[in-house]
Amino acid sequence: MNERVRHFLRESGPVLCLEIGCDTQSALLARSGQECANWPRWVLPSPARLVGQRIRELTLLKCGLWLYGGIMGDGFREALRGHLAAALPTCATLAAALALDEDVEAVRALGVSITETCPADCVPVHLEDFSPEFWESMLRLSGLPQPHMVLAAAQDHGSRPHAHGDTRMESWNAVLAANPDPARWIYAEAPASLPRLHALQKKTGGPVADTTAAAVLGALCEAAVLERSFREGITVVNAGNEHTLAALVYRGRVCALYEHHTELRELPHLLEDLRQLRLRWLPSEEVHVGGGHGTAFGESCEAAGSFAPTFLLGARRGLLAGHGRDIAPHGDMPHAGCFGLLHGWAQTRPHS
Repeated sequence: MNERVRHFLRESGPVLCLEIGCDTQSALLARSGQECANWPRWVLPSPARLVGQRIRELTLLKCGLWLYGGIMGDGFREALRGHLAAALPTCATLAAALALDEDVEAVRALGVSITETCPADCVPVHLEDFSPEFWESMLRLSGLPQPHMVLAAAQDHGSRPHAHGDTRMESWNAVLAANPDPARWIYAEAPASLPRLHALQKKTGGPVADTTAAAVLGALCEAAVLERSFREGITVVNAGNEHTLAALVYRGRVCALYEHHTELRELPHLLEDLRQLRLRWLPSEEVHVGGGHGTAFGESCEAAGSFAPTFLLGARRGLLAGHGRDIAPHGDMPHAGCFGLLHGWAQTRPHS
């Protein structure tokens, strides 16, 4: 653990680092005075997965459903479709409906009624990416201290004021143009254009970031990976359960990003995408056609070379076996994003 992180923890007290994915959430409790190998850590079902499980239970019980709470990941959408297909009452508050779509009329078109009170024939189900009560109980029952700060990451597709398709990579183009340093993508205050992170921060009270930033920063926690990026351009690939992210990195800065759905890209197609990304020949529109989110490009990095050295992270990195080197920051691949958040915030946090 580098000295900046040690100094930060001495100043801050315990920090809960949390990366919220589609299927799982990874968490670690970073504490001053302990070796990081001894920090408590968890890999748990994601909040959206738990919501989906509860919805399926209510479907089996033939109970109506009322969603309330706020914006969170929509990984429960398939369970909700099953509930609607069973012709069971399905309702939501306006705030909860935004977890499904910014356009409330689109939510109504799914068959969801909007109501601010729970109908008599429905069971309430709460939506949130972070439950302070859950983590307070988890830590207390484990005999662990409460965190003085929560650092959290979740994927945010951004607001779509005109509701015209996927704007996620358009937002990343703007981010790369503004500052290609991924440590600067951790927000002390989440912008209104990132509604999921904004809602998450209201719950955590601490800095937040997109999981893209967490993944890239996690890879750069590995000293050898960061050092290699200062000698030549590298490719970082995070093959997650739901999404596959690739980043071209040179001198610790991101030159380009690529994002697709893991299930929709077989290895030959993914390798061809990565080849074209390295050549800056892969337009977002081509990725959209295949069902992915797209690409984003920053400034050209001619001095970086071919970006051939490739480093692999993610639960499904085995899909790329033989096409890169597996890495495990601090010996713990599942918590790479958590370590990335910690390193990134310790490096760039504002000082009083």
